[in-house]
Amino acid sequence: MAVRLVVSINAAPGKGGELAAAFRTRCAEVMQEPGCEQFEVFQSVLNPDKLALLELWMDQAALDVHAKLNTTRPPLPAGLRAAGGSREDYQYSKVS
Repeated sequence: MAVRLVVSINAAPGKGGELAAAFRTRCAEVMQEPGCEQFEVFQSVLNPDKLALLELWMDQAALDVHAKLNTTRPPLPAGLRAAGGSREDYQYSKVS
């Protein structure tokens, strides 16, 4: 069964645009991974320092491979993220 992740990310004050740009580069890389159906970052219109990362994985196994691969990636540039944020995992079942 597909897995949907909704990740809320807080940027450091005034750094939302820079953090979104850094994530867009990462998104392009991750979209090449097997089982990745969506990996996109969105920047809030009302609060530009708040981002949402939407992920959709074919199944839990694909997400597990991604998590392992993530440990080998360089971190995003320092100073762009603020504390806080959250992650929610959902079983994804598309309604026809």
